[in-house]
Formats: sequence, C-alpha cells, structure tokens
Amino acid sequence: MTPPDGRCRADEDGSWHLTDDVDDFLARAGHFLRSRPAPHTLHLTVTETLRASGANAYGAGAPVLGWSERAGEVRATFFRTPPHRLNLTPLTPEEADTLAARLAGLGHRLPGVSADHDTASAFARAWHRLTRAVPTLCARQRLYRLGTLTPPRPLPPGRSRVAGPQDREQLVRWYHEFAAAVGQPRSDAAAARFAAGRVTVWETPDGVPVSLAGVTPMIAGQVRVATVYTPAQLRGRGYAGAVTAEASRAASAAGARQVLLFTDLDNATSNALYVRLGYLPVTDFAVYDFSPVPP
Repeated sequence: MTPPDGRCRADEDGSWHLTDDVDDFLARAGHFLRSRPAPHTLHLTVTETLRASGANAYGAGAPVLGWSERAGEVRATFFRTPPHRLNLTPLTPEEADTLAARLAGLGHRLPGVSADHDTASAFARAWHRLTRAVPTLCARQRLYRLGTLTPPRPLPPGRSRVAGPQDREQLVRWYHEFAAAVGQPRSDAAAARFAAGRVTVWETPDGVPVSLAGVTPMIAGQVRVATVYTPAQLRGRGYAGAVTAEASRAASAAGARQVLLFTDLDNATSNALYVRLGYLPVTDFAVYDFSPVPP
C-alpha cells in the first residue's frame, strides 16, 4: 500500500519509490519518460490522463506509480491502474526481481503484467517464484513507429472526416465492440477522444461511417493510433487502411514527431497492413495474466 498522504516511499535499499500522486510521480520521473517517448508511450499517455482526469480515470482504485533510481538518476518506472495489469518500462532481470519482491512484500495482488517481451517474462518468472501465481502468456504485441507514410492505392470509395456529435452513439458502440474483441475492459476513452476531436472516421459516398481510428493526445512529440476498428461485416474493403493512413497523416500534420501504434502479433493481416502504410517495428511486448495466488 502507498502512504495515505500520497508521498513517495522508498524500499530498504532506496532504489524503488512508490506513490499514488501522479504529480509527484511526473515531477520525479517525467524527464525519464520523455527521454524515450516511443517505448514509454503507454506510461506517458496513461499518466497524462490521470493528471488531467483524476485518479479514477481508468478504474475504481487509486493508481500505483513507481520509479527506480540509481545514483540519483531514474532508470525505470511502472504504473498500475486497478483493476488493470502492471505496466513496466524495460527492466533488467535483477530490477524485475527487486520490484516483484517489493510489491509482493506489500501485499499487492496483480492480475498480470505488460511490458517489452524480456521484461514481462522476467517479472512473470519472479512473481511466480515469490507468490506461486501461475503466469499465462495471453498476448504478443508489436510497437510500430511511422516512417514514410504510404497511403493505400486505390483508396476505397468515400472520404475521411473528424467524427462529430452525430456519430457518437454508433462509434461508442464500436469502441465497446473493439474492447470486447481484444479483451480490454470498457472505458471512457471513446467519449474523451470525441470531445477532443481525436477520432477519424471513413464514410461511404452516401455518408455512412464504416471504420474509425482514434488517437491519443500529443505528449513529448508522440501520438499513438490507439484504436482502429471496422465492423466484421465491412472488413476486407480497404476501410481500415484508409482511415489509419488519414489519422496518421493528420497527427504528423499537427506536429507529432513520432506516430506510433501497437498490433497483435497473432493478427498477420493487420501487421502486414501497417507495414504497407509505412510503419516500422520498434519492439515486441508480452502480456501475461496471473492466476489467483493459492492459499
């Protein structure tokens, strides 16, 4: 548990600090996160959402945030927004062991972990050894960064536009369908993106929306295409490629130095699509679920 006043607390060797105060966390670890905005994209966007929208932006519990220091320099961070998984920046196996021991000693019950492949695997092994919770690999992801955008040719009939109030009900429903398809809980992300004008739709010539792409706010010069969805009955017609290309172009035109996106490595179709659009691989991520800790 974190202190009731939200101030940081270090473990016995002084390397890991925990807090539930996002402003404190960003004051101490923000420079580190911004130093490598691509691999730290989730940490940047989640902490900015917590800062702007409050501690319950992602769930019912207070966030748990932490950073590791060595010789006064931040080397790694983590966050967890209950009830979701722990998310880590790259750690050495020793750092993963130390963090796992720290969280287990505080009585944290983790549903899983998400990080770059080596870090997630090291933490999952350490957590199993310390708690006997069994890790199960549930997703393999790849982070991509846009190189030279190559829009699909020919484009499907229709055009792109920013989603408006008239689209809200339908597109929120699509967000929920997307979340269910990828195993994510529902959130208020759709409403926030609509309000900020960060959802692009592709519509047919008669004005019917057929696909969407939503992006995160620009932080540290990076924007992430966070949701691309086409209803199942409308797939295979080029809509996803067209709307992703337009959302990517718009992000670059707005000043983003890096445009990023995650894919499911088990979905060969989407990975091939993004490569054709000009996206380049950055690193691979692994997501583990943990079984309940046995009595």
